[in-house]
Amino acid sequence: MMAVYMSSVCRGIEEIPANLGPSVAAIGNFDGVHRGHQQILGAVVDEARRRAMKAVAVTFDPHPDKFLRPDDAPGLLTPMEHRLSLLAAEGLDAIVVLRFDEALARLSACEFVQRVLMNALHVCGLHEGGNFRFGHRAEAGVCELTAFGVEFGFGVTVHEAVRGHGLEVSSSATRALVAAGDMKRARWMLGRPFAVRSTQKRDRGVGSKLLVPTVNLAAYDGLLPALGVYVTRLRIGERCFQAVTNVGNRPTFEGAGFSVETHILDFEPVDMDETVPLELEFLKRLRPEIQWPSPEALKAQILKDVARAKRYFRLTV
Repeated sequence: MMAVYMSSVCRGIEEIPANLGPSVAAIGNFDGVHRGHQQILGAVVDEARRRAMKAVAVTFDPHPDKFLRPDDAPGLLTPMEHRLSLLAAEGLDAIVVLRFDEALARLSACEFVQRVLMNALHVCGLHEGGNFRFGHRAEAGVCELTAFGVEFGFGVTVHEAVRGHGLEVSSSATRALVAAGDMKRARWMLGRPFAVRSTQKRDRGVGSKLLVPTVNLAAYDGLLPALGVYVTRLRIGERCFQAVTNVGNRPTFEGAGFSVETHILDFEPVDMDETVPLELEFLKRLRPEIQWPSPEALKAQILKDVARAKRYFRLTV
């Protein structure tokens, strides 16, 4: 069973306890908390334990692109609450969430180091990837950060990107794979299946018990995979079910609209309402979404999709 860690979450510099430091830290958006992030955060925790300091991750809300370039900002692999739980699982003592606004965007690199790293976190060690940039208009990179370390007395460790299978792990590369429906390579980059966390959609009279094997996800503002049919796992509270999920507009039925609809294969009635947390893991894309000539043709294809999904679980579980 995975170890459960309790990290304190500080939402803003003003919430950082005065006695938090000395610390070892990493700064980043950490979207996806992928293998590259895990390598850096693992090094933060190792150094912090070795030096009897606090292990800290500093992240931003909203994602800087959503503030600076809202029309071009990517859908996120892990919206904030999901990201926080994944960061906590890395064994950190604290996670600092900085509000990315005009005031933060205008801080120079030196001001950021002084206000956040030195005055608030009392940083003694810092770990970053080679492409890390910070300060007003991303004016500084790891070379400037290393120089600040010499000036202010903290060490800087720069980590190379994680590579494998001809791929370099990054949040943008992982987002591209998910958007294309490539769950296998996205899973390798993340070190776990891509998943979305949401709740059940409120329509169709959501009650206190799920009595039919179909669940529709509520509106979700993070990244979703390419339209199509997927082998999935659905976690409902503490229960986990094998499933098939359609992401799309259901074009066979005029005016049906977009949905993320999951059919549970090993269904048992389970207590739930619209407040019960759901986690939907995408394991394999079976096919793109297709407009079938009739509901009967769609039903025949669904039976084939279900058979392929059951075979997947027989071979992998």
